Amino acid sequence: MNKLLISLLVSAGFAGFAHAGGDAAAGEPLTAVCAACHGADGNAMAPNFPKLAGQGEAYLLKQMKDIKSGERKVVEMTGLLDNLSDQDMANIAAFFASKSTSLGAAKPELAELGESIYVGGIAEKGVAACAACHSPTGEGNSLAKFPKLAGQHAAYTEAQLKAFRNELRVNDPQRMMRDTASRLSDKEIEAVSSYIQGLRHAE
Repeated sequence: MNKLLISLLVSAGFAGFAHAGGDAAAGEPLTAVCAACHGADGNAMAPNFPKLAGQGEAYLLKQMKDIKSGERKVVEMTGLLDNLSDQDMANIAAFFASKSTSLGAAKPELAELGESIYVGGIAEKGVAACAACHSPTGEGNSLAKFPKLAGQHAAYTEAQLKAFRNELRVNDPQRMMRDTASRLSDKEIEAVSSYIQGLRHAE
């Protein structure tokens, strides 16, 4: 099951990978408005906003393009990308990708369940292991545009999984995240989100 899923996801993720290379130095001055929610270095302090620091450049660029086009609805981002070119967004992506993600911690009472789901999935529900696409350490897969998860705010991850589950977020290739999230209970989403927050990425 997992091997088949991985094959499908990777083939979907690599499609359309090519993009204009980003220039982190050129991107830095363009991130001034981003800092209010995501932090100057991409490490958002508020748990409802995602950490962008250390995220894959290709993934960040895809999300910005999806938000700008309306494919991904993010109310807080309304209009903020309208005046940016593809190269501007590539430069912003390169800037945040060059930063280090701050670390978090998992809730001890949720760690066992969260780890079980992340590392092994839930076979009886047809849920693949998160680690299959996002790596055991949460590094993600930059080429396939699978995001880095390690250290991400649990509240943000939980909100995104529920958005996928409820079809409020639909910019996932081949419905991979919507199908996965639809099989998870609130408790399972909470546990795996907490575990992700505590993941230690490689440096």
